[in-house]
Amino acid sequence: MTAQRDSSSTKVTNTMAEKPVLYYFNGRGRMESIRWLLGAAGIEFEEVYLEKREQYEQLIKEGRLMFGQVPLVEMDGMNLTQTHPILSYIAAKYNLYGKDPKERYEIDRYADGTIDLMGLGLAYPFLDDAGKEKQKGLIKERATNKYFPVYETALKDKDYLVGNKFSWADIQLMEAILMVEEFHSDILSCFPQLQAFKERTKKMPTIAKFLLPGSPKKPFPDDKYVATVKAVLKM
Repeated sequence: MTAQRDSSSTKVTNTMAEKPVLYYFNGRGRMESIRWLLGAAGIEFEEVYLEKREQYEQLIKEGRLMFGQVPLVEMDGMNLTQTHPILSYIAAKYNLYGKDPKERYEIDRYADGTIDLMGLGLAYPFLDDAGKEKQKGLIKERATNKYFPVYETALKDKDYLVGNKFSWADIQLMEAILMVEEFHSDILSCFPQLQAFKERTKKMPTIAKFLLPGSPKKPFPDDKYVATVKAVLKM
């Protein structure tokens, strides 16, 4: 489960400070994979939603955003920034990052592929109607011809991508599959291994909980989310 802090402040003041605190917009964006990873690890967290430009500027003023960018995760006494390092830190902390450098390399490689694919979905809400139609086609083409065949082959004769143990790479893949299915519901029709992977993964207790209504998982981005992001970041 997750809780929302007072969005008018960027300060942590309550007694639940031991939980990770996520600073981002009330929507998916680059924070969604972090929510997925924490959820899969069974870790409760809190969120501060950025709704005004002043909140974002305050985080910069406080020196909490290394390159002036969110997401920001307050965790273990640190201000974690930059999406990939945040994800790798969380994966390592909760034993979802392989047993040795070779496995970590493989996990990074598979995770990068799904991050690239999901980047197409991240951009979609900010496009005009013509751009959205083109993007839907691109998502299908890239998933079908570039990304999903790699994961289909990797999952032949095993349940998980790396070391046959559930890892960050599997969590990212599950998120990517569900994202693509929002645009093309039959996308897995030619990928039986991915179909089986999806069915197995969604039954895992922490994943099943994260997929329930009312969980920290964010819905498909709407116009309000887009307007807020544009206003806060002056896009």
